[in-house]
Amino acid sequence: MARTPLSSIEVDCPCCQAKLTIDPELGAVLSHIPPPKPPPSVDLDDTARLLKEQAERVEAKFRQSVEAERNKEDVLARKFAEGLKKAKDKPVEKPIRDFDLD
Repeated sequence: MARTPLSSIEVDCPCCQAKLTIDPELGAVLSHIPPPKPPPSVDLDDTARLLKEQAERVEAKFRQSVEAERNKEDVLARKFAEGLKKAKDKPVEKPIRDFDLD
């Protein structure tokens, strides 16, 4: 007597409500369809608060960059003066070339 092939079984997952198609002969899952995602809950108060906080962060970063740009000339002048002072303190040495190392 020949065995008749069993059709696949469709089952709903008890945990996540996904649809599973199972082959009863092999005992393996043939396909998986994830459950539909619920639409995101939108709260206008939270959205308005988030937009306001984002605008405040952008404004704070802008103010910080403007202040850094104002002080940029002073910072560069001080860095140059410090580098010049270090250069004057060191004795003048002939630079080492790669050719000299051989």
